[in-house]
This record gives sequence, C-alpha cells and structure tokens, in this order.
Amino acid sequence: MPTLRDRASGVLLHVTSLPGPHGNGDLGAEAHAFAEHLARSGQRWWQMLPVGPAGYGDSPYSAMSAFAGNPLLVDLDALGVPIDEARLPSDAVDYEAAAAFREKHLRRAFQAEASRPARERSSYRAFAEREASWLDDYALFAALKRAHDHVEWTRWEPGVRKRVPAALERARKDHAQEIALVKFVQWKFDQQWRELRALCTDMGVGLIGDLPIFVAHDSADVWQHPELWKLDEEGVSTSVAGVPPDYFSKTGQRWGNPLYRWAQLKKGGYAWWVDRVRASLERFDAVRLDHFIGFARYWEVPAHEPTAMNGRWMKGPGRALFDTVKRQLGKTQLPFIAEDLGAVTPAVTRLRRTLGLPGMRIIQFAFGDDAQADGFLPHNHTARSAVYTGTHDNDTIAGWFHDAGGSGTSERTAPQATEERRAALAYLGRTSADLERGLEIHWEMIRLAMGSVARTAIVPMQDLLGLGNEARMNRPGEAGGNWRWRLAPDAFTPALEARLLACARTYGRAPS
Repeated sequence: MPTLRDRASGVLLHVTSLPGPHGNGDLGAEAHAFAEHLARSGQRWWQMLPVGPAGYGDSPYSAMSAFAGNPLLVDLDALGVPIDEARLPSDAVDYEAAAAFREKHLRRAFQAEASRPARERSSYRAFAEREASWLDDYALFAALKRAHDHVEWTRWEPGVRKRVPAALERARKDHAQEIALVKFVQWKFDQQWRELRALCTDMGVGLIGDLPIFVAHDSADVWQHPELWKLDEEGVSTSVAGVPPDYFSKTGQRWGNPLYRWAQLKKGGYAWWVDRVRASLERFDAVRLDHFIGFARYWEVPAHEPTAMNGRWMKGPGRALFDTVKRQLGKTQLPFIAEDLGAVTPAVTRLRRTLGLPGMRIIQFAFGDDAQADGFLPHNHTARSAVYTGTHDNDTIAGWFHDAGGSGTSERTAPQATEERRAALAYLGRTSADLERGLEIHWEMIRLAMGSVARTAIVPMQDLLGLGNEARMNRPGEAGGNWRWRLAPDAFTPALEARLLACARTYGRAPS
C-alpha cells in the first residue's frame, strides 16, 4: 500500500460523481470498477471529498455528522430488494430526486431485514455496539430532524433542543422505528465501505479522504456537544467561520460554521477530535486536512455580519492538538496532507513543517498573481508536498485556460486571463501556434504535476478527460448548483488507462 512518503500518483473523484442508474454514484459496482481502472492505470491513490451525510446546499463540507456515512452512497443493488425500473438522469446529480428514490428502497431493505431472526443479526449488533458513542445520538438526531420537518435543531421543541434527559428518553421511544432505520443504513454503509476498501487494498490503491476543520451547525455533533462550540444559551452561533477577501470573493467567504471553544476542548483532552481522527483513519489510508490554516489561526466573523469582511484573526490550537491526537492514537506520524492554501503566514508554514506534513501545490495557481504562485511553479516544489493540477474548488484546467475572463462567472479579469495563458505557455515552452495544432493543455499540466519532485501527485478526473468549466464541481460562495458533476459511463477508456499508465511510469510514480 502507498504512503505519503512514497512517490505515487492518483485521481480525485468524489463518489457521487460515479456513473450509475440511481441518481448519483455510490459504493457499488461502479466504485469497484473505478478502483480497477486506477490500478490498471498505475495509480496508487483515489482521493475523494467528505463522505458524510451532506447538509446545506448538498455540500459534503456541511455534513450532518462528522462520523456517519452518507445514505446516498449505499449501493441499492446489494440490498437484495426489488428496484423500481425507472432510472434517474445520469448526466448530473439531482439530489432531491436521488434522496427520495434511495430512501424508498432503503426502507424496503430495512423492513426485509427486520423480519429476519435476531440470531442472524449479530453483525448489526456488533456494529451498533462498536459505534455507539456517535451512532446513538446521530440516529436520534436524524429521526428528530424528520419529525420536525427537517428544520434546524435550534427550532425544535425545547426539551429535545436542550437535551433534557427525560425528553430524550421519550423521543427514543416515540421514534424507535426511525432510529432503527437510520442505524440500519449506517450499518450497510459500513459494510459496503469495508468491501470497497478491501478491494482497493488488494490492488494496492490507497484511499485519501477529506477532513474539514469545521462542522455544520445543523449537525448531530453540535447538538450532542454544544459546550464545544461558540453558541448562546439557545444553541445559536455567536460567531462563525470564514476567510477574509481572497481570489474567490472580494467580500471574503462567510462559511457560517460554528467555531470551536478550543480552551474547552483542550480541557477535555481534545477527546472529540481524537475520536474524529480515529474514525477518519479507520476509513481512509490518508486524509487531506481541509483549511489547515485554521489550526494556526482562524477567521472569526460575528454571526450577525452578512459577509466575512468584518472578521478578525484568532489563534488556533496549534501543535498541542496534533500531539494529543498522536499520543492517544499511538502514532508517531499522522498521514495528513495539509491544505495550506490562502492566507499562509510563517506560523502556518512552521506548524506544518514541525508536524512533518506535506502541503499542497496547485499548478493552476502558479501563473497568476496568487500570493503563493511562485511556490506553486513545479521547479520550486519540494518532495514533502502534494501537487494537484487543480482542486474541487477551482475550474478545470481546460476551463481555466480557455476562459477569456471578465465574465460574471469568471474569477479573473480579461487581462489577468490573457497574462496567465501567456505565462503558462512560456513555462511549457509552447506557443499559440501549438494550440492551433491541437495542443492538449490538460495533458501538458498533468505532465507538469507527474514530473514534479513532490512525492504525491493528484489529478481531478475532469482534467484527465480535458473537460471544460461545465464539469466544474464547486464554485465557492455560490449556494446552489454545486457538487452535481457526474462521470459519463465508459469514460475511463482502455486508451486513457494506457496513457495514464505510461505517464506514471515515465515519471516514476507507477508501482514496480
């Protein structure tokens, strides 16, 4: 199996983006097939976005639990229940339709499972006991969300909102069936995940997960442990997370996540974070730490502010958190990739280096006026880093390169776009005449990433296919229309496998 110390490469593709007949990609046959594509292509990593139950805006970064799996990812075909003949559209994810379709069939499977003799359900009991620390409260939270028409938990009736023991016990009895359904779905997710990971392990393909530093306010975690976040007596956030004005937004990004009471967490030995990291490392071989900057300092925005402009920098937990996690988990090194993009300070760089973590180098950002552009140029990379052609948050390589700039959907002005294209072609030793002769700009950038001295190289699937901005996964700051892109069936062709394998071999990234 690969580690972040090995010279290797991989592909970024979220599970929902896989093909399939049930509205979104899942952990079934197409996931297994994709892992096989990677292995045949000489790729040793499959990176994906967070796999928790998506919340606001269908965002995987706004999950309803930091521990649970997304019910949308459960493979219906493996449940042994009849599937309606109607197929959902496959060109993009329709989350509302997919959720309704999948819930109906998950309930059928649950009803079938409930009729089995108790002695045949030992696997379920073992799972429920093993994961009880988060599963019991998450299942109750999900059941109460449904009972309250899915409104935010701060608008529930006072007893359960404030977690009065008698009210919680009554709720567990009143919603026993719904709670049992939620636990059943999590059990099936866990089973199917373990099967996929075992297949990947057999083929030497490691899984890279994504651990957001912040959690959603409307989540089981915040409801279960309100004392760990900056909330008022009614559970409402007093301040929220975000970032100051940057490349993506002139007014900054007001993410809206509740902020941690780091002093309270430290007092409790960072127990919740220890459990969270343990769960992530049980599911993945390596983990991308989203917004690593926030562990050194974070942008605090008063909750009443409509934008992130009027925030302030606050000190994060620093090394103490990571030292505690390593000690509690019995590890000398944590397999993390630090997403150190944005307002990086010497303190952020010092923390990352002290922890021995690779940072991220984004080739698409190397040719403009990004503050880190010089460090993103391949000749300035270091071995202890992870290079990407792009991420889920920015445009595809083809979309970025051919975008004229200056439009309402572009992050760049027309002069900036022109200059970046010129700089990129000059760096590649190419000219506009090469473009006219059919130069594949996405493969030029893929080769830059593969040839980098960085030990880990990751390419989004959209870049492998040379797709334009119609295939973009996310536009930061836009609440709707994100996370919907899907891979076309049979897009990962034998010819693409062969080309990617040859590239990985050329630059010493394929397994021997």
